[in-house]
Amino acid sequence: MKVITTIEEMQTIMNKLELQDKSIGFVPTMGFLHEGHLTLLNKARKDNDIIVLSIFVNPLQFGPKEDYAEYPRDFERDRALAESERVDFLFHPSVGEMYPNEPSVKVTVQDRTDVLCGKSRPGHFDGVATVITKLFNIIRPTRAYFGKKDAQQVAVLEGLVSDFNIPVELIPVDIVRENDGLAKSSRNVNLLPKERQEAPILYRSLQAAEAAIKQGERNPANLIGIISNMITNESTGTIDYVQIYTYPQLKPLEKLEGTIIIALAVKFTKVRLIDNYITNIDR
Repeated sequence: MKVITTIEEMQTIMNKLELQDKSIGFVPTMGFLHEGHLTLLNKARKDNDIIVLSIFVNPLQFGPKEDYAEYPRDFERDRALAESERVDFLFHPSVGEMYPNEPSVKVTVQDRTDVLCGKSRPGHFDGVATVITKLFNIIRPTRAYFGKKDAQQVAVLEGLVSDFNIPVELIPVDIVRENDGLAKSSRNVNLLPKERQEAPILYRSLQAAEAAIKQGERNPANLIGIISNMITNESTGTIDYVQIYTYPQLKPLEKLEGTIIIALAVKFTKVRLIDNYITNIDR
């Protein structure tokens, strides 16, 4: 595995691989790798000749009151994990390398951002779309892999790729969970011990909603009530949102039909956790 820190070297390597007609699988991350990331890498390895992993904590997607400085980082650990997953190239640029000057152009996302995490994090997805556009232009991957835990991000990036005609195939990969159901996340380490015991209620509440759907429930408000009551009664977390939309359009609906997402976010003392359930409802 080769670690690369400059855009120029990364692009030079990608140019050579393109001439060799190699397929490139790309997994963009902010580091502090966990099993969810490793699942993306494993999927990318099966699908492609060459694997590129990027580790870059992108300041553009953090708001002024968010945890950029506290975001967990452990590059040597990440490097060892990347090598164990047979990553070919690890792209690890500095902030100064990615943004040597104040950007004169930024991507602004017009749709799919006024709900879920986007509603409480104005500008977040502009930062995501800007850095992903840069990374796609640097790496020029055949396929890029993203976890469905950040389902709104996947929806936004599908729009980005479509609207800008970016020649990359987006591959969404199912959520990877702990044994107790908690969605794996780099932020889970910030849960207090009691909160870590409580956190699996997020997934259990989604399972309860799934069971209600299978029993014929089609009223979004009733499902939101089931989830909200379970989280409120069985945890000390504060609900940020529990919402149901069409997917990937993220539009409101009065009755469950077609492909939908049930998404939630819960704030604990030092961390905000998200989870979701995506399913197709027969009309």
